[in-house]
Amino acid sequence: MPGQDHAPAGERGGALAGLKVAIVEDDRELADILVAELRQEGALAFGLESAEALYRHLLGDPCDAVILDVSLPGEDGYKAAQYLRQIAPQLGIVMLTGRAAVNDMALGLRQGADVYLLKPHDHALMVAALQSVMRRVQRDPQPDRSDWRLSKDGWTLHGPDRRGLALTEQERGLLTVLFADRGQPVDREVLIASLTEHPLDFDPHRLEVLVHRLRSRVASTLDQPLPLRAVRGQGYMLSKQ
Repeated sequence: MPGQDHAPAGERGGALAGLKVAIVEDDRELADILVAELRQEGALAFGLESAEALYRHLLGDPCDAVILDVSLPGEDGYKAAQYLRQIAPQLGIVMLTGRAAVNDMALGLRQGADVYLLKPHDHALMVAALQSVMRRVQRDPQPDRSDWRLSKDGWTLHGPDRRGLALTEQERGLLTVLFADRGQPVDREVLIASLTEHPLDFDPHRLEVLVHRLRSRVASTLDQPLPLRAVRGQGYMLSKQ
């Protein structure tokens, strides 16, 4: 899809300088227009055609904000907003849709959208909405140094003593889901879906192998056990400490 590449590294000026924005829109012409407009404002904007494409992208490249259409192929924007809010609480979510009914707007906001905008979009209003989102997502609260945590980009696991372990792509995907529901059991199916684009073809034993290797790497590198335990008949849970 045209417009999927990030903005050039030198393009830093503008009202949205440095904000990484995924535009999830299956209307290619509109997506290209939004990408061009936001890059002119300094955003690192790129387009994706479905929620499923967004989920795959986020496993390897987190972003600050998402612009979501509602009528998408596959999973719709409402369900996507709900899921994104669960796995990435700090993510800015702007819904952009032609659905103007009050009930539709209320549903979008209840599902997790920060802002609900209508098509055809107004450039100034879109920029203002993303600036508002940017003020929230770019706050940098001091993390709790007494517990396990993921780095902001998700690629490093830090132990309570602040030492870090670089993660593989699959380890990152697994821990991102477990940290999002920390203290709650996560079904095997959900974890497997974070590891592959074809969950039905995925051997469940590979999940056990991944968990075993991750535990071993954490114990040998960080000198303490990761509080990750199996939940009989369900999946795994990352315990709170």
